[in-house]
Amino acid sequence: MIDYVSVLTENPNGVLATKNGEKLDTRVFQFLFADGNKIYFCTSSEKPVYAQLKADPNVSFCTFPANYSPVVSVNGKAVFVEDISLKTRALDENPGIKGIYNTPENPVFKLFYIDTKEVQTFSSTEGPKNYTL
Repeated sequence: MIDYVSVLTENPNGVLATKNGEKLDTRVFQFLFADGNKIYFCTSSEKPVYAQLKADPNVSFCTFPANYSPVVSVNGKAVFVEDISLKTRALDENPGIKGIYNTPENPVFKLFYIDTKEVQTFSSTEGPKNYTL
């Protein structure tokens, strides 16, 4: 299996897909860090994506390096957490995000992880692969 966490770490910007009622919405998102099968992200409680994830937590995040190999898609359910130590880590490791939210206690700062159930990859050497975790 491709080390998908390394791919995410080296290519943190990708596309997050959520359900918005019956349609899908995609937007550029930034991977923050991983802990086992938990892939962390953050958002504002004032953004539509927050409401979408609360209504339907099924989500997919896709990223890839400049040469498109490997492409990694992480699929699972979004789980919101209020753990101050995890929020502090997210802010400390990402100065741009800290500039937006300032403190882990900011009530609009929402941290979530994808409880990864499936990883799909494509590489020029291995072709497409699906992994259930």
